[in-house]
Formats: sequence, C-alpha cells, structure tokens
Amino acid sequence: MADEALSAGAVARRLGVAVTTLRTWHQRYGLGPSQHVPGHHRRYTPADLARLEIMRRLTAEGVTPADAARWARQAPAESDFDVAGPPARLGATRDGGGMTIPVGRAGPVARGLARAAMRLDSVAIGETIAHALAADGVVATWDGLLRPVLAGIGERHAATARLIEVEHLMSRCVSEAFAAAARAHPVSGPARILLSCADEEQHSLPLEALAAALAEAGVGYRMLGARVPVAALVEAVNRTGPAAVAVWSHTRATADPGQLSALLAAPRRPLLVLAAGPGWLADTLPAGVVRPVDLGEALSLALAVRDSLNQSTTD
Repeated sequence: MADEALSAGAVARRLGVAVTTLRTWHQRYGLGPSQHVPGHHRRYTPADLARLEIMRRLTAEGVTPADAARWARQAPAESDFDVAGPPARLGATRDGGGMTIPVGRAGPVARGLARAAMRLDSVAIGETIAHALAADGVVATWDGLLRPVLAGIGERHAATARLIEVEHLMSRCVSEAFAAAARAHPVSGPARILLSCADEEQHSLPLEALAAALAEAGVGYRMLGARVPVAALVEAVNRTGPAAVAVWSHTRATADPGQLSALLAAPRRPLLVLAAGPGWLADTLPAGVVRPVDLGEALSLALAVRDSLNQSTTD
C-alpha cells in the first residue's frame, strides 16, 4: 500500500463506498482520518485505510456497523486483517456471497468500483465514475476503469449465470454518467456524426461512450441507439447527411456487412463509415469501411473528418 495520505474522495473510490458513508463511519464510530496538516482537510493514512477496509468487509458480510467498527478500531495499525475474531476469516471471504469481480491489472479505483457494483451501491458507483470522468476524461475512464469492471462482470456471469442484477445496475449507472458528461459539454455546431447500433444489437454502452467523448471534444453528433433496422439507418443518413456514421456491433450475430453496404450505396453517402465493436470481422467488411480498434481510434477518426470539413470550408 502506498504511504501517502489520501483524501476522503480517494479513500471512497478505493473502498467502493460513497463519501457520505465515510462521513457516517467517522461521525458515528470514530473511523475518521488521523493525519492533520494545519490549514488543510484531514487525510487518511494507510492505517486508517486498513481499518476502513475491515469495516467495509465486515458490514458487507452482514455484521452490524457498530460491531464492525469495534473490530476495526481494535486492529493493529499495520494490520493485514490478521486479528482475532471476525476479521481473521476475511482472507477467505469475498464480497457478494463469496464472489468478486476480476478487473485484471486495473488499479485500486477499479477494484473499488467492482466492490460497489457487487453491493449494488449506485451512489458509490455514480460518484466514482463522475470523479474519473472529471479528472481523466471519457476515453481514459472507459479504457482504464469501466471496461475492466464491465468485462469482469461479464466474465463472472458467463462462468456462473449470476450477476444479471449487477450488470443491469452497473450499465444504468454508466449510461447515466455518460449522459451527464455529454450534457456538460453542449455543442452548438452541426451534428456531423451519426451513431447507431446494428440491427438487433442491444449493447449500446460503448456507443454512448463515443457520444460522450465526441461531446467532450466539441463535435456534434446524433445518437440513434440500440436495434436500428438498416432501412431506418439509411433513411436517417439521407435525411441528415452526416459526414461519418459509426455502426456498433457487439456480437457476430448482429454484424451483417450488408448494413454497411447499404450505407455506402445511400444517395447521401457519408465520407466515413466506421464498423465499431468486436462483432465485425475485418475480412468481411465492404471496401471503404474502417474498423477502429478502440474508442480512442474511433474518436480520432471522427475528429479527422471534422477537421477535414472545417478545412474545406475555410479554403
């Protein structure tokens, strides 16, 4: 564990709890920050964080907050939860009834977000995502925080057929966060980019991430959302004349290349057609369609189209 003292917000993100929960634990049970620098807010030390981790784990197991706080306060300053009584058994216990969400090499904030998701703590989830978006931006938050947690939930569901409720709550919180991020960056210019899921494709979160990233970059867009029939997509293209169209497919079952061919044959054919998502196979794409490898590349391509149009307007 790092030796630096942490703010309440940083501790909340690491533990996967809401800041208001930390305040309650401080006011009711005395589990507050112990480092004080004159003229500054108190900070949580590594020992404070260790005690709070005991508190979080025990309350997640069903121990009353008062009893959990008593065990947490008794823990030695350098405790690794190896104390007598309930904390000693925590090494073999995991949040959410013996199951955790794997996040790979993602950092402590992702682990905290995964814990909050397992507890169905929408307040902590929302706070963590909002802070990450404000501090790091949409692309970095998607790649470094949200994708690992969402992938971990999907991995656990595939292995156990459980966590549907976790996936649904997490998806809703992510969707709300991206919508708020987009509203925070209103774009006054023309909507040059059209975003659409493939026909029968219901997984729209990555497309919502692209929408938020476009708004953050000042690029106007239209979002059609999930399950857009090809005829409706072509009609939208002919009606609005976008410079670029991104079509998202999560699975091969929804990745019919004919949808892309129809766009290329539209009377108001866009300058750029992006086949976004793992459903598309590169060797099946029509000539002239680009398959971005990730959100960052999709954003870069959209920005390149925007810049090209702006340049041609000024020439």
